[in-house]
Order: sequence, then structure tokens, then C-alpha cells
Amino acid sequence: MTTRILPISQKQVATFLHPRPRDSHKGQFGTVAVIGGAPGMVGAALLAGRAALKLGAGCVHVGLLADNAPVVDMGQPELMLHNAQAALRIPKLDVLAIGCGMGRDLAAHKILHDALKLDAALVLDADALNILAQRPDLRTLLISRKAASVITPHPGEAARLLGHSTEEVQAARPEAAQELAKRLGCAVVLKGAGSICVTREGKTYINQTGNPGMSGPGMGDVLSGMIAAFIAQGLDADQALLLAVHLHGAAGDALAQQLATIGMSATEVTEWARWLLNQWAK
Repeated sequence: MTTRILPISQKQVATFLHPRPRDSHKGQFGTVAVIGGAPGMVGAALLAGRAALKLGAGCVHVGLLADNAPVVDMGQPELMLHNAQAALRIPKLDVLAIGCGMGRDLAAHKILHDALKLDAALVLDADALNILAQRPDLRTLLISRKAASVITPHPGEAARLLGHSTEEVQAARPEAAQELAKRLGCAVVLKGAGSICVTREGKTYINQTGNPGMSGPGMGDVLSGMIAAFIAQGLDADQALLLAVHLHGAAGDALAQQLATIGMSATEVTEWARWLLNQWAK
């Protein structure tokens, strides 16, 4: 029997949004930590952290693996920067996004092992997925988690997790995403043109926003930060996934309408996503 694939719509995801009370404070909108940023890749974790902050998370911490990591993000000083191990000990942590520019050395393996034991929700991207593909023991930890987990592979990462070729994944994208969700007990977005989302409830969706201008560096980092931000603000993992994926693509489309397809940056996508989110929330 063929699984029904549902389109994600703006009308659908806008129903997940609610006005903030007049007497709001940052403690009501959750705490996010981002862990990544190995040497030469600090920007990936900062992009995810900035996206989490600008899409509404109350407090955002960034744990960096690089030895010479900055102690403040001069472009976004609201972020709280730590070493990676310290970020795992953030009190009252709601959600951890891990993997953005993390690398695959022994330190990264240890960080991922410890992260999988947290009670917080997890968003796993990039090198976190590559390490999982190498480590059956860590996949077992992921499957056994009680808190929500979301994985965000591109086709190559999905292929490594499944033990297939990238071509096989691309030839059967819905089936690949469904198999990942089933094997790992996660919500899944298989990124690419027409991203496929499989929820923890087992429903399959296709996203129809986005354009070729988004095939640039940092786009996946921004998406991870957005998903984390929405979970931190109280959406369940499925809602956060669908909203973030659709909004991320819509922000890219808004940029394309400004004739900015070539040279589109992940930073610009974050800014447009924030603007659209505020429009949709009305």
C-alpha cells in the first residue's frame, strides 16, 4: 500500500502559532543549546544559534569545540558562548541542536554520546548524523530516548545512516525518510528539493517552498536552529519540524522574489524567516 504524502501549507503551520501575552518574559520561551563548531567550522554553530534566537527562543547557548573559539559572538552578542562540555550542563535546557560543524574526532563522539543521554529534546544534524552512521551503540541510545528527537539529513547523510547509496535514497525519497523514522524512532526531514518530512506520528509530508538559491553554505544550520527554537517555545517536535521546514523555504522564496537567488546567504534566510514568522503569527 502506498503511503499518502501530504503537502505542508502555510495555513496549516500558522495554526501552530499563538500571540504572546503582554507580560511576557524570556523564561517563557525556552532555553536552546547548540553544540558544534570544531576548528574551522565555528560559523556553523553560530548560524544555528542566531537562527534559534531570531526565531523566538528565550535563551540561546552555543557550545563550541574549537580550542580557539570566540568567547562572544560580536555579530550577535545576545548568544551565550561556552565550551561544548559546559553547554551540556545548561540548567533547565529544553532542546539541544547538535552536529553543526562538529567534526568527527573523538571529542565529538564523546559529546554526542553524552547528549543522547540528556532528557532534553534533540535536533541532530550534519556530523552528529555521520557519527551515528558509524556507531551502532549510539543509534541504540537514540532509539531508547524518551524525549523527542529530530534528525535533518541531506541525501548523503541519509544514505550513510541507511547503508544505501545516495542515488538509491534520491530515487525513493519518501521511502528513505520513512525508513529512517522507523529505524531511529525520530521525526525526520530528508532535505532537498521537495523536502520530505516524516513525523513521530508516522505521517509523511512534502514541502513545496524553497528554490535553487538555497543550495549554499549554512542553510541546514539555520534550519536546525529554527526547529530548536520552535520546540523551545512549546511546539511538539512534529509541529516544530513542519513549521521550520516550510518557513525556511518560504524565506528563501521571499529572497528569490527580490532577485537575490544567486549569492543567497543563510544569514539573509534567517532575517526573512523572522519577518515572515511575525506576519504569519498575526
